[in-house]
Amino acid sequence: MKFILLFGPQAVGKMTIGHELEKITPLKLFHNHQTIELLHPYFGFGPEMWRLADLFRKEIFEQMSKSNSAGFMFTYVWGFDLPADWEFVDQICNIFESKGHEVCFVELEADIEERLERNKSPHRLHHKPTKRDVERSEKDLIHTMENHRLNSLPGEITRKNYIRIQTTNRTQEETALLVKERFQL
Repeated sequence: MKFILLFGPQAVGKMTIGHELEKITPLKLFHNHQTIELLHPYFGFGPEMWRLADLFRKEIFEQMSKSNSAGFMFTYVWGFDLPADWEFVDQICNIFESKGHEVCFVELEADIEERLERNKSPHRLHHKPTKRDVERSEKDLIHTMENHRLNSLPGEITRKNYIRIQTTNRTQEETALLVKERFQL
C-alpha cells in the first residue's frame, strides 16, 4: 500500500487533486474536511472538535493500514512552525510505515491570489460546507497564512518519496498526473 500525504496551505488544491488521483489510480481519498464537517455542527471549531477529529483520523488510518487497499490519500494543512503538526505527521506516517507501507509526501503551493480564487470554487464549497461563508473563510485563510508557515523551507523535507508542486498555473489534472508518475501509482 502507498499512503500519500497531500499537504499545503488552504485552497491550494489538495482535495481537488486527490479527487483527480482517485479517477486515475486505485487510491482512495480521505480529505481532512470529512472529519471537520462531521463534527463542526456539534462542537464548532473548538478544542473538542479538533481532539475528536484527530482521534477519528488516527483510527481510520489504523484500519486502512490493516486493509488490502492499493493506496490511501489524506490532505493536511501542515503548520511547519507548529511542533504538534510535526508530531501528528510523524504519528500518521508511523501507522503506515510500521506495517511496511510506503509513505509519499506531496507538497502543494500556489500564489495567494490563486488560492483566494480557488477558495470560492463550486467544487470546494460543495465538499466543505464550513467554507460556504466565503468572507469568514477568506479571513481565516489570510490569518493562517500570516501567522503560520504553511510550506516547507528548501531541504526541510528530507524524505526520499517527496515532491513539491507549484499549482498556480497547473490544472488539477496536470498535477494529479505528475503525482501519479512520480510515485508510480
